[in-house]
Amino acid sequence: MPPKFDPNAVTIVYLRAVGGMPPAAASLAPKVGPLGLPAKKVGDDIMKNTKDWKGLKVTVRLTVKNRVATVDVMPAASSLLVKALKEPPRDRKKVKNIKHDGNISLDDVITIARTMWPKSMAKTLALCCKEILGTALSIGCTVNGESPTDIQEQIDAGEIEIPEK
Repeated sequence: MPPKFDPNAVTIVYLRAVGGMPPAAASLAPKVGPLGLPAKKVGDDIMKNTKDWKGLKVTVRLTVKNRVATVDVMPAASSLLVKALKEPPRDRKKVKNIKHDGNISLDDVITIARTMWPKSMAKTLALCCKEILGTALSIGCTVNGESPTDIQEQIDAGEIEIPEK
């Protein structure tokens, strides 16, 4: 027999969910069922907390203590960049392989790098900005009207200064 479930233990579960939509109960139930949580209620909580990220895939952290789940949204760099592009939400079932060809400012990249810095392995904010610029290149957007690789080279050359604070 498995050991008895400790109600005071804090359990953390990570999930990838589409913002504003409840995750499928079939994928949620095996993760939260053994913790004594109903999948339907957890799905509704996830849907409520991710409504700002409508149509984007985000990572959700469920912290379970005393059979109560608290939901934290942990967006990835690509989700933050697409949100900074201010594109309208799309229907993921109908529109596929979309190119995000908008333009964002370097200030947006720096604010995204500040939010991602604790999760990144970069030593300085400038290196984290270069990581975000690489993500911007992969989703297909430009920064200040230029290619993100050009901005990365300017950061390397010292032409663009990234403030640490």
